[in-house]
Order: sequence, then structure tokens, then C-alpha cells
Amino acid sequence: MNPHPDESISPETPRSHRIFTKLASLLSARWFMEILQALFFIYLARLSTSTYGEFMLAISLGSILRLIAEFGLNLPLVGLLTQKDGDRSAVLSQMLILKTGLLSLAYLGAVGFVHWQGYSPSLRNFALIISLGMGLEALSTTFFTALQVEGRQPLEGKVRAIAALVGYGYGFGALFLGAPFLAVALFKPLETLVNLAGGAAEVGVKGLWRWPSLAGLGETLRRVFLFAVLEVTSILFNKANVFFPQSFGGSEGVAQYSATYQIVDGCSAIAANLILQSIMFPLFVKFWEVDRKEVTRLARASARWLFGAAILLMLILAAEADRIIPLVYGPHYSDAVWLQHYLVITILFSFLHNLAGFLLISMRLERFLVMVYLGALVFNLLFCWQVIPQAPLWGAALAIIFTKGGMALVTFGFIQRRLRVFPWDDVLVLVLVGLASVSLYWGSMFFLRRGWALLAAVLALFGLLWYFWKIRFPLKKLKL
Repeated sequence: MNPHPDESISPETPRSHRIFTKLASLLSARWFMEILQALFFIYLARLSTSTYGEFMLAISLGSILRLIAEFGLNLPLVGLLTQKDGDRSAVLSQMLILKTGLLSLAYLGAVGFVHWQGYSPSLRNFALIISLGMGLEALSTTFFTALQVEGRQPLEGKVRAIAALVGYGYGFGALFLGAPFLAVALFKPLETLVNLAGGAAEVGVKGLWRWPSLAGLGETLRRVFLFAVLEVTSILFNKANVFFPQSFGGSEGVAQYSATYQIVDGCSAIAANLILQSIMFPLFVKFWEVDRKEVTRLARASARWLFGAAILLMLILAAEADRIIPLVYGPHYSDAVWLQHYLVITILFSFLHNLAGFLLISMRLERFLVMVYLGALVFNLLFCWQVIPQAPLWGAALAIIFTKGGMALVTFGFIQRRLRVFPWDDVLVLVLVGLASVSLYWGSMFFLRRGWALLAAVLALFGLLWYFWKIRFPLKKLKL
């Protein structure tokens, strides 16, 4: 659907500038929201570790609600809205009804969960307020997807920016005025309601509220089921390590674990979302049916540099944990420092698993990937149940390390057997480069300050990888 019918686009009309403008508007809104969110939670963490832990618990619960409500529905929504003979209002109505039903069921489950966990009344209300705000985001993304299909990303960016300013502006104001934390928790529903109202106003709600056919609802659910299972199981085994420590280590334990996991998992998400999903995954899909040798070369190049990036990030985050954590969160997170020394290994596991996961999807092996995710979820829950009661923080760390390590072993091992993406020569190079960098770091500590020793190790890592990957053992030129 063209929202501006008077604008004609000829073959000579330059389109790259319009694409850049749309992308820039969304990125600007995203970074604006991320900066406000980071400042808000850093300020909150410095005010109170226990309250910060409660916020992280509520955010984790809300993330699960949002994923269940979205259920992978935004992917088929794009295709349905681009059909020339499709009924736009009927499609949006169908999606909104599906998401509302899923959100209602998920929210009832959340209410039962917080009562089952024995949370205090104030913590229950606090968690349910924030999680409801996050769950409702699933409805607003329906309208935002429609705006994206219509090429109106700048409007989406404006709505998101205004919503972030209203929500976090309220949150900062409530904190500064010393309002009760239940009142502060309203920042998330407020932000989401602005997004929902703004998105609905831009898309239009005329003829939107109608009852769709049950056959259409069933067909849509069937098409997205496997991808929905992947998303839900992923968020469950990542967030189980927050819920269990709350029961046995309290909000203080959740705060300590969340402080370092936000940093470590954030590094993993960069590779998954920006590098693999946005750049490499489309190439894997493009070449799988026409040139599988090219997929192997692409995968090998990706594995090389992801391994190198993982070594670099692990070295920096482990060496500087006692500086990074206090700098970001304040002086009351001593347990987060030692936790970070162990959790950094999950960066490597996540890089490898995400690379293998996107390759498996390109190979149309989603069912195998779903089995791996379900197995990882069962293992994670059983491990948390058995170990965390005796050692909340150490148990939470081991649970996510073993879970992600096992997933990387199975998925990347499968890809390695099928495609041979990582020969032993590359493994040997990485082992030698990693040992050389770590040895240089520890050896330099005898006569250099730690910062200079780390810089020397990082430069050596870059230099060695560049020599081996670009000069000594370069890959053939990729057909990009």
C-alpha cells in the first residue's frame, strides 16, 4: 500500500537516499531510547542494589511475556501486508487479536508464577506492572510493522523517540522526587501506551476491530510455530538464571548477576544481531541453493573473525572487570566482578552457536535447532533447580555456561561435520594467538601498568590475526 499515491517513482529516481533516511531515523530513535534506558538503569543501580535487582527481575519477566505475545507473528505480517489484493484492516485485526489472546494467557501465567515463587506483595505488584508494559509492546510492534511496510519509518522513529522521552522522563522525575518504586515502575506502561497510541494513530484504526476467521488464525499460528518456539525457549533459558537466584539469593543476588550478564550478553547480542543476522544470514540464504561451496567459505570467514573477536572481548572484560563494573554500576557490586571472570566464556559459546544457528536455518534444519533449544531449556531448568539453592550466584553462572557451551558444541559440531567450516589449521592458529596474547599480557604486568599491558596484548592479537588470516592463510575472494 502506498500512503502517498501522488508520488511516482521512476526508474531514474534515486532510492538510496530514501533508504538511508529511513534507516537513520530508526537508528536515531533506537540509540536515543538505549541511551535513556542505560542512564536510567545505571542511576537506579547506584541508588540501590536490591531495587536494581527487582527491576531486572521484572524486565526479565516482561521479556518473556513480550516474546510469547509476539510469537513470531511480525514475520508473516510483512508478507500479508505486501499482498496487492490483501485486506490490510483484516490482517492487522487478525494479528492484534492473536497477540492480545497470547498476551492474556501469558499474563495469567505470570500472575501464577510470581505467586508460586512466593514473592512479597510489593515485589509481585512491581513485577506485574513492568511486565505488563513490556508485554503490550507486542501490540505496538504490529502498527510499527505496518508503517515499515508502507515506507514510513521516519514516523515510526518519531513515535518511538517521543514514547522513550515520556516514559523515561517520567521515570527519572519519579526517582528524583523520591516517589515509591511502585510509582516509578509505571514508566514502562507509560512508554508503551504512547507507542501504542502513536502507532495506531499513524496507521489508522478505521475498520480495524473485526473478528477474523478461525481458519486464518490457525494457519498463521502454524506458519510461525517453529520460530516462535526458538524465541520463547531462548528467552526462557536466558532468564531462568534470574528467577532462581531471586528465590534463593534475593534481589541482591539478582542485581549482582544481572550487572555482569548485561555487559557480557550485550557483547554477544552485537554479533548475533548486527553481524550475523543483518549481514551474513542473508548471504547464507542467498548462496545455499546455488553455491554451497560459497556458503562454506562465508561460514569459515565468519568463524575466523568471530573467534578472534571473542578472544579480544574475553580478554578485555576479564582483565578489566574490577574497573568496568564499579565504573558502570558503582562500588557495591563486588560479586559481579568475579562473576564476570567466568561468564566471559559465554561470549565465545554464543558467537559459535549463533553462527551455527543461522546456518542451520539457511539449510532448512529448523526442526533440529528446535530440538537443541528444547534440550538446552530442560537442562538449564534442571541444573538451576539442583544447584542454585546451594550456591545462588555460582550456580546461576555455571548453568548459563554449561547451557550455552552445550548448545555451541552440538550446533557448531553439526555444522563442522556437514560443511567443514573450521579446519584444524585455523584451530591451531587461534590457540597459538590466544596463548601468545594472554602470555604477553601477564608477562608485561611485571614491568608495565595493567592498562599498558592490556593494550600490548590487544595490539599483538590484532597483529597476529591480521598476519595469519590476511597474509599467511588468506581465504579465496568471496563472491559478495
